[in-house]
Amino acid sequence: MSYYLNSENHLDPGPIYVRENGQLHMVNLALDGVRSGLQKPRPFRLFPKGFSVELCMNREDDTAQKEKTDHFIFTYTREGNLRYSAKSLFSLVLGFISDNVDHIDSLIGFPEQIAEKLFSAAEARQKFTEPGAGLRALQKFTEAYGSLVLCSLCLRNRYLVISEKLEEIKSFRELTRLDLSCCKLGDEHELLEHLTNEALSSVTQLHLKDNCLSDAGVRKMTAPVRVMKRGLENLTLLDLSCNPDITDAGIGYLLSFKKLNCLDISGTGLKDINAVKQKLQTHIGLIHSKVPLKEFDHSNCKTEGWADQIVLQWERVTVEAKKPRKVPEPQEATQYFYRKRALMEASKKCPLADSHMNSSGKLQFYKEKAPDCHGPLLKREATESQESKKSKKRAFEESEKEQNNSSQSSKQKYVCLAVEDWDLLNSY
Repeated sequence: MSYYLNSENHLDPGPIYVRENGQLHMVNLALDGVRSGLQKPRPFRLFPKGFSVELCMNREDDTAQKEKTDHFIFTYTREGNLRYSAKSLFSLVLGFISDNVDHIDSLIGFPEQIAEKLFSAAEARQKFTEPGAGLRALQKFTEAYGSLVLCSLCLRNRYLVISEKLEEIKSFRELTRLDLSCCKLGDEHELLEHLTNEALSSVTQLHLKDNCLSDAGVRKMTAPVRVMKRGLENLTLLDLSCNPDITDAGIGYLLSFKKLNCLDISGTGLKDINAVKQKLQTHIGLIHSKVPLKEFDHSNCKTEGWADQIVLQWERVTVEAKKPRKVPEPQEATQYFYRKRALMEASKKCPLADSHMNSSGKLQFYKEKAPDCHGPLLKREATESQESKKSKKRAFEESEKEQNNSSQSSKQKYVCLAVEDWDLLNSY
């Protein structure tokens, strides 16, 4: 003890207290010539000076320099101090599952509200753009939720996306609208064959404008409907314009679409237009329109569903992958810019469309509503309303007569009942 107190290099033990007779006293160590360092006690330190704490959570490896802070929400106070708070357990679990979404076995029976949040979290982490893993993750959602993932898909002028993400596009189910205009697919494209799949039997609107199709492609597309009554049997709108290799024989295959209400075959290679018009009107009730139909103006072309932003991510990734890697000279850069701009504008306009439209004119067809379905009904309602007014007037006149002649009461009652009957009929 004396050696410890007389040591010069000992650590400061701090104040020492002794309890005597129920009272607490501090012992004075300035005895026997020992230097007292307790006159101004030093603040107590949990760690020695120079010690620092590094918060490392979810670090992938020791060599990684950036730290993940997904578990915390960082904010600043009014004084400018950094403040953090822990995220909820639901957010942490959602983030973990979205990071490993491609390892999910199945989502069938999982609540739609939670599944939508999980899909958004995986989309924010761009999990669906990863090769291989993105396809597996997308298939889990499409097989469980169908049209909620995507009900309308617009790939107009996006042939790069189709070529790079074909398997992902084929994974979508229960689509009701599909726009593949100006994609140059051709008769042998794999996506054209996929259109006859049972997964796309829900498609009601299909746009195949300017896709280099011929009679062979139309025959292949309509084969399941003609032979097995399957495939695109629910199709109500079809756009085959600007496909000059489609002839009168190819139009004959379209007669199997009994539910078709709108058809555009402008810019095709028809020889006997009058015979085609007569055939379409006779077999499926389509009438040639003298004015352009608004159903074919593509103004409503849009992608709808949970995955609407994923298509934009695919397009951005494919465009960046196709960019030239070498840095061009200023003059070459200028030429490349204007050439790229011209190509983009040309692709948006679809130049083949204008030339074929001018040569053969608009050939758009529509199906009239059931004849005299609403017209006679409106006329009948009008006549009934007029008769009801007359009957009310007649009832009023007979009610006045009732005051003078009580013998007509039964007749007046009969007329009043007739008025109520008319009112009841008019309420329908």
